[in-house]
Amino acid sequence: MNFVIEHLEKHFEKKEVLRDINFTFESGKIYGLLGRNGAGKTTLFNCLNRDLKCDGGSFWLEENGQRREVTAEDIGYVLSTPTVPEFLTGREFLKFFLEINEKSIQQPKPIDEYFDYMSIEPGDRDKLLKDYSHGMKNKMQMLINIIQQPNLLLLDEPLTSLDVVVAEEMKQLLRSLKQGRITIFSTHLMDLALDLCDEIVLLNRGELERVDKSNLDNHEFKDKIIAALREEEYE
Repeated sequence: MNFVIEHLEKHFEKKEVLRDINFTFESGKIYGLLGRNGAGKTTLFNCLNRDLKCDGGSFWLEENGQRREVTAEDIGYVLSTPTVPEFLTGREFLKFFLEINEKSIQQPKPIDEYFDYMSIEPGDRDKLLKDYSHGMKNKMQMLINIIQQPNLLLLDEPLTSLDVVVAEEMKQLLRSLKQGRITIFSTHLMDLALDLCDEIVLLNRGELERVDKSNLDNHEFKDKIIAALREEEYE
């Protein structure tokens, strides 16, 4: 399975954020979408998730040589700031999610098995989500996307504000889940992208460019990438 983006554009009034996005993502890989803050990573994700309307271009999935439209069920989107219903407990939220999606979830498990999978302690499962830490809310947001088993998983800087232990747990989890789906992980941290991702893609000046990871051992090449990440916004 491939996810193909062709000539994707997005601008806000006169500001051209996505200029001409062309790329093919392959199943079974974690792609690091590397770009400075403000480069347009979230805008790209919002376009792919259809939260924003593109101003040009298209994207689709290719399976067994056949091209098809990307549906809402194909996409899982984990935001940098987790959004959960804070008036529910963790257990109530997960139970509600499983019930409303029972027709689409394959082989559902008992609720506590899901909590175990995400290393959420028994004492936290019946707490209100408003009392969860940022990392725990992030785990809940990640969990519901994992349960849905999307073909395309979009992760918008999900590890940036997590503590070391939780971040490492999440990285291990993402590595274990990459087979059979396309994972695009946005970050502005090069070392994180190098540690977690199979492929590095640089978003700079509104375009995507594949980065050869083997060249990142070359100091001159690495400095060039860092310089691109530091560039001021263009007109």
